[in-house]
Amino acid sequence: MARGCEFLGSETAILCGAMSWVSERNLVSAISNAGGFGVIACGAMTPALLDAEIAATKALTAKPFGVNLITMHPQLFDLIAVCARHGVTHVVLAGGIPPKGSVEAIAAGGAKVICFAPTLALGRKLLRSGADALVIEGMEAGGHIGPVSTSVLAQEILPSLADEHLVFVAGGIGRGEAIAGYLEMGAAGVQLGTRFACASESIAHPAFKKAFFRASARDATASVQVDPRLPVIPVRALKNKGTEAFTAKQIEVARKLDSGEVDMGAAQLEIEHYWAGALRRAVIDGDVENGSIMAGQSVGMVAKEEPVADIIAALLAECEGALSARTGTPAVAA
Repeated sequence: MARGCEFLGSETAILCGAMSWVSERNLVSAISNAGGFGVIACGAMTPALLDAEIAATKALTAKPFGVNLITMHPQLFDLIAVCARHGVTHVVLAGGIPPKGSVEAIAAGGAKVICFAPTLALGRKLLRSGADALVIEGMEAGGHIGPVSTSVLAQEILPSLADEHLVFVAGGIGRGEAIAGYLEMGAAGVQLGTRFACASESIAHPAFKKAFFRASARDATASVQVDPRLPVIPVRALKNKGTEAFTAKQIEVARKLDSGEVDMGAAQLEIEHYWAGALRRAVIDGDVENGSIMAGQSVGMVAKEEPVADIIAALLAECEGALSARTGTPAVAA
């Protein structure tokens, strides 16, 4: 993990995936304080709200942390400016290809740029365009997902890019043995979200956490696209009434698109706002029937509430144990 740690400025190259309403000041600071790398999920926040969240996080940790920005956010460049004012060290761009000038604006503010690469070709293009590191995330992940599994993405992308570039692997990672495997393939580190969602420091509602504890991998399913004219990025979440409601929401937005009431960009943004609202109902209000319980397929490995420091220590111990078993050298105590 040495390259990843040097890049992030953290003790271990384990990033926390940005989870709206979950990856806020308390969890982010706890992860950074425990030696990982916390990332604030900006989501649909306004610049003023992000400004307050970054300031509150800085009050809880002196360690570096990042901010995840959604590329389709209508105030993306204002959000980038907020990050620059606070001296945020790393900005993660998610949700699509970065718009023109965004990567340059982040770099001008002094931050490193991390982008998601769903294909090898796009990964190369992002690196040529100025990205400092990539995250390759498989469909096993929670929240917005692509169509390819983590293991296949790793085999496609790491051999071509990992020697000369920093690539972090994400999606379905719940134990240290898996981390060890991706490190051996050349990854600079990993990103986990689901594993941290129910940490003691997570502000998620007790009902939200209980839903995780009861769930198995098969309960975390991907949403269905009902109208091919409305490209909707699938979202992985635990099955409930909320997943059914999303189908109805897609039909509603498609009708607005047909009538000319909204254009494609506005339609996609309305879908994004829907998910933010549905996720809030589950995470904050505890409505696990009608809200969105976004979870990756590693949810079956989340069995109890425990401190972030214990989660990271367990992951490192498992990772070190696996690596030492393969090399025949004793593991270093985590």
